[in-house]
Amino acid sequence: MADPSFFVGVIGNIISILMFLSPVPTFWRIIKHRSTEDFSSFPFICTLLNSSLWTYYGAIKPGEYLVATVNGFGIVVETIYILLFLIYAPPKMRVKTAILAGILDVGVLGAAVVATQLALEGEARSGAVGIMGAALNILMYASPLAVMKTVVTTKSVEYLPFLLSFFFFLNGGVWLLYAVLVRDVILGVPNGTGFVLGAMQLVLYGVYKNGKPLKHVSNRLEEGCQQHEHLISSSTHHESRDRENEPI
Repeated sequence: MADPSFFVGVIGNIISILMFLSPVPTFWRIIKHRSTEDFSSFPFICTLLNSSLWTYYGAIKPGEYLVATVNGFGIVVETIYILLFLIYAPPKMRVKTAILAGILDVGVLGAAVVATQLALEGEARSGAVGIMGAALNILMYASPLAVMKTVVTTKSVEYLPFLLSFFFFLNGGVWLLYAVLVRDVILGVPNGTGFVLGAMQLVLYGVYKNGKPLKHVSNRLEEGCQQHEHLISSSTHHESRDRENEPI
């Protein structure tokens, strides 16, 4: 009989792939307009680092090949996103993107790989890499907290994309279940955090989904929300801005 954790991991991979692909509309717009406009490359650079660390973790820890495969897919997708930034961004943004990607995705990742290979072995090595990846994941899952505060303040879900919240909840829950089945605490902690925060966002969405945006909410507040959005949610936020600018 097949191991239940395998099926749970496959489902988790499918959900994670959908999350990785969520910025596709953003990059379709970039290609169409031949400009990155005011989009930021930072979320994709950080996501590439996160995917790289989890791929490394899955490769060095026995039995975690499902973690390695889906994050390997993430590496490919995020690399394409960053390359598109380098192609279509204005000169200053292009230089900034190249520098940040070099520091985080080459320098930090390289230092982590070299340090753990030289200084640690076996469980200690995979544990150290997993802790780094877990820390990045927790930051990723915690990033919508500012948006949740805005929802309560404005009594409107204008800045809380439902699909993003749903995928947070679903992705965190499935990978938490997988972590329990394979007894992987390092994988379980960040995804348990994502599961809880995703559930909180869905509850807020249900409470305020019929709310009307307050007229006195300033553009400054909107900009503050933008800065704290989820690493992979950049596309969802900018799609919302597109809708605001489209003629009725």
